[in-house]
Amino acid sequence: MKKRISFSVALMLVFSGASISMAKADMASSTVLANTCFSCHGTEGHSAGAMPTLAGKPAKLIEIALKAFRDGKKPSTVMQRIAKGFNEDEIKSLAEYFATVDK
Repeated sequence: MKKRISFSVALMLVFSGASISMAKADMASSTVLANTCFSCHGTEGHSAGAMPTLAGKPAKLIEIALKAFRDGKKPSTVMQRIAKGFNEDEIKSLAEYFATVDK
Protein backbone atom coordinates (compact mmCIF):
# COMPACT_ATOMS: atom_id res chain seq x y z
CA MET A 1 0.00 0.00 0.00
CA LYS A 2 2.79 2.40 0.93
CA LYS A 3 4.55 1.79 -2.43
CA ARG A 4 1.30 2.37 -4.32
CA ILE A 5 0.77 5.73 -2.62
CA SER A 6 4.37 6.76 -3.23
CA PHE A 7 4.10 5.78 -6.89
CA SER A 8 0.84 7.74 -7.23
CA VAL A 9 2.38 10.80 -5.62
CA ALA A 10 5.41 10.51 -7.90
CA LEU A 11 3.17 10.31 -10.97
CA MET A 12 1.20 13.36 -9.86
CA LEU A 13 4.41 15.32 -9.39
CA VAL A 14 5.73 14.29 -12.81
CA PHE A 15 2.51 15.24 -14.59
CA SER A 16 2.07 18.52 -12.73
CA GLY A 17 5.67 19.43 -13.54
CA ALA A 18 5.09 18.54 -17.18
CA SER A 19 2.01 20.74 -17.40
CA ILE A 20 3.89 23.66 -15.84
CA SER A 21 6.73 23.14 -18.31
CA MET A 22 4.28 23.02 -21.21
CA ALA A 23 2.63 26.25 -20.03
CA LYS A 24 6.05 27.91 -19.85
CA ALA A 25 6.89 26.56 -23.32
CA ASP A 26 3.63 27.98 -24.70
CA MET A 27 4.40 31.35 -23.14
CA ALA A 28 7.94 31.27 -24.46
CA SER A 29 6.82 30.31 -27.94
CA SER A 30 4.39 33.22 -28.19
CA THR A 31 7.17 35.55 -27.06
CA VAL A 32 9.58 34.04 -29.59
CA LEU A 33 6.97 34.35 -32.34
CA ALA A 34 6.27 37.96 -31.36
CA ASN A 35 9.97 38.77 -31.65
CA THR A 36 9.60 38.38 -35.41
CA CYS A 37 7.11 41.27 -35.38
CA PHE A 38 9.20 43.71 -33.36
CA SER A 39 11.56 44.77 -36.16
CA CYS A 40 8.68 46.36 -38.10
CA HIS A 41 5.98 46.94 -35.49
CA GLY A 42 8.29 48.10 -32.68
CA THR A 43 9.32 46.58 -29.37
CA GLU A 44 6.35 44.82 -27.76
CA GLY A 45 4.27 45.97 -30.74
CA HIS A 46 4.62 49.70 -29.98
CA SER A 47 5.25 51.19 -33.41
CA ALA A 48 7.10 54.48 -33.65
CA GLY A 49 6.63 54.84 -37.38
CA ALA A 50 4.29 54.07 -40.23
CA MET A 51 3.64 50.45 -39.26
CA PRO A 52 0.50 49.79 -37.21
CA THR A 53 0.87 49.37 -33.46
CA LEU A 54 -0.10 45.85 -32.39
CA ALA A 55 0.08 46.35 -28.62
CA GLY A 56 -3.33 46.30 -26.98
CA LYS A 57 -5.29 45.56 -30.14
CA PRO A 58 -8.14 43.06 -29.72
CA ALA A 59 -6.92 39.50 -30.29
CA LYS A 60 -9.73 38.79 -32.75
CA LEU A 61 -8.73 41.78 -34.91
CA ILE A 62 -5.10 40.64 -35.07
CA GLU A 63 -6.15 37.06 -35.78
CA ILE A 64 -8.45 38.13 -38.64
CA ALA A 65 -5.74 40.34 -40.16
CA LEU A 66 -3.05 37.64 -39.96
CA LYS A 67 -5.33 35.05 -41.55
CA ALA A 68 -6.29 37.52 -44.31
CA PHE A 69 -2.60 38.15 -45.04
CA ARG A 70 -1.82 34.44 -44.94
CA ASP A 71 -4.70 33.52 -47.24
CA GLY A 72 -3.92 36.30 -49.74
CA LYS A 73 -7.16 38.19 -49.04
CA LYS A 74 -5.35 41.25 -47.70
CA PRO A 75 -2.62 42.53 -50.02
CA SER A 76 0.76 43.58 -48.68
CA THR A 77 4.39 43.70 -49.65
CA VAL A 78 5.79 41.69 -46.74
CA MET A 79 3.02 40.48 -44.40
CA GLN A 80 1.63 37.90 -46.85
CA ARG A 81 5.01 36.16 -46.94
CA ILE A 82 5.43 36.32 -43.17
CA ALA A 83 1.89 35.20 -42.32
CA LYS A 84 2.13 32.17 -44.63
CA GLY A 85 4.64 30.77 -42.16
CA PHE A 86 2.15 30.72 -39.25
CA ASN A 87 -0.31 27.93 -38.50
CA GLU A 88 -3.66 28.44 -36.74
CA ASP A 89 -2.23 27.95 -33.24
CA GLU A 90 0.64 30.34 -33.85
CA ILE A 91 -1.71 33.02 -35.19
CA LYS A 92 -3.94 32.64 -32.16
CA SER A 93 -0.91 32.76 -29.86
CA LEU A 94 0.40 35.94 -31.49
CA ALA A 95 -3.02 37.59 -31.36
CA GLU A 96 -3.43 36.77 -27.67
CA TYR A 97 0.11 37.93 -26.91
CA PHE A 98 -0.33 41.38 -28.47
CA ALA A 99 -3.81 41.79 -27.00
CA THR A 100 -2.31 41.50 -23.51
CA VAL A 101 0.49 44.03 -24.06
CA ASP A 102 -0.29 47.46 -22.59
CA LYS A 103 -0.94 50.18 -25.16
